Amino acid sequence: MDGVAGRGRYVALAVLLLPSLIGMGAFYLLPVAASLVLSFAEWDLLTPIKWIGLDNYAAILNDGTMWQALRNTILFILGYLPSVVVLGLALALLLNRRLKGRTIFRAIYFVPVVTSWVAVSLIWKWLLNPQYGLINYGLSLIGIKGPGWLFDPNWALPGVILTSIWKDMGFVTVIYLAGLQEIPEHLFEAAALDGATPWQRFRTITWPMLAPTTFFVTTISLISSFQVFDQVWIMTQGGPAGATSTMVELIYKNAFSYSKMGYASAISWVLFLFIFTVTIAQNRLQKRLDHADG
Repeated sequence: MDGVAGRGRYVALAVLLLPSLIGMGAFYLLPVAASLVLSFAEWDLLTPIKWIGLDNYAAILNDGTMWQALRNTILFILGYLPSVVVLGLALALLLNRRLKGRTIFRAIYFVPVVTSWVAVSLIWKWLLNPQYGLINYGLSLIGIKGPGWLFDPNWALPGVILTSIWKDMGFVTVIYLAGLQEIPEHLFEAAALDGATPWQRFRTITWPMLAPTTFFVTTISLISSFQVFDQVWIMTQGGPAGATSTMVELIYKNAFSYSKMGYASAISWVLFLFIFTVTIAQNRLQKRLDHADG
């Protein structure tokens, strides 16, 4: 009877989950499978699909624009990821203190997170304008001539990174705040009684206890960094001279500007392999660090 009841419960669960599974299959799994098939084909949305095997992947190896986009994506990650984590942690430590109006400040810093990328990108596109933007105007007040930002190949990507940090810092701050509030207060009290300085308390208590939070924040931010697109497309469209072209931006152009759906699908799967490999490596590194600490 227990076996029959157990099977009946699984059947009931399957029936209840069926609508969600159908939706997931139709809107997630089916497009993923279709993109994998298309990566081995040539299709311009108008003519019939033509099977070409590994030609798309072979073309990627000789595509200079693809390697430039990968380089820019990696540079974006190197500039964005450490900055957003460090600044988010610093802001969380500040807002975790007993300050007047800290709830209001928490809300203010989270506003950019819930603001659309279109609005944020347009605002920062104006702020970074070399002639009329507030950034260069503020620099001029202290005797510094601001760069061309989005119009300068050397400064366009830093401008995009700065915008991304400003928008996402509030998210990282909230996650770190949650982690900080889970640390038992008596640990800090005991350390203070032993004469530990604030830096020693941070190094020996706060930072080790925040290791799972840091791993989560780093993983989420890293995956998001590989898929950077919205701000790039709105602010620069990959320019000037390809200085801000990224992997997803290149996928979008090949698919919807050049009608190379097969080639765009192949680049998408290359990007997936990069993200998958980096995530697995990061996960294994975290496990090794946890094992060493244990």
